[in-house]
Amino acid sequence: MNRSREYLMFVGRAVQNPSKVGAVLPTSEHVARAVADVVPSGGPSTVLELGPGTGALSEPIRRRVAPGSRHLAVEIDPELVRFLNRTKPWLEVIEGDASDLRKLLAEADVDQVDAVISSIPWTLLPGDKQRELLREAASVMSQDAVFTTVTYLTTLWRTQTKEFIDALDDTFDEVFPRSAVWRNVPPARVYACRRPKG
Repeated sequence: MNRSREYLMFVGRAVQNPSKVGAVLPTSEHVARAVADVVPSGGPSTVLELGPGTGALSEPIRRRVAPGSRHLAVEIDPELVRFLNRTKPWLEVIEGDASDLRKLLAEADVDQVDAVISSIPWTLLPGDKQRELLREAASVMSQDAVFTTVTYLTTLWRTQTKEFIDALDDTFDEVFPRSAVWRNVPPARVYACRRPKG
């Protein structure tokens, strides 16, 4: 995959849709590897990406999943859906809003997933929308599934970031902030969460 094409597409969508794209540059390979580390690799699994954008996390995830796995992605931006279909034909891309996650996955004949990797720009969303999307994600997770997401250290002071961390704690029994990834612009933190609360 030509990284410059991915970069140009990402920047173009960020300029055209600043309210929907939460970063100024695509996620780095360093963050992508940290996220992919939590993806099951011991046997066939179903992995779901939310808000994959140009697919910066998709390649490392693909390299980790076992043969026979399904790797799906839900993306709301029609132009990014077309880009992903062109550049990552192995990725099962579903155009839609993650608020309708159960319906979208049912249409793809998926009941539960073993990992959810989210690139949704949480700090651009109000607290009630954050909680709605987290509930949807939790509702499709299998018993041993992991929910992984990325936030940016430069947004820690924002009300929406604080609301999001509270929402993670209210949605999952275990919330593990992993080490900061300084080799990303902006520096990022990966969260791994398990065991959705009833």
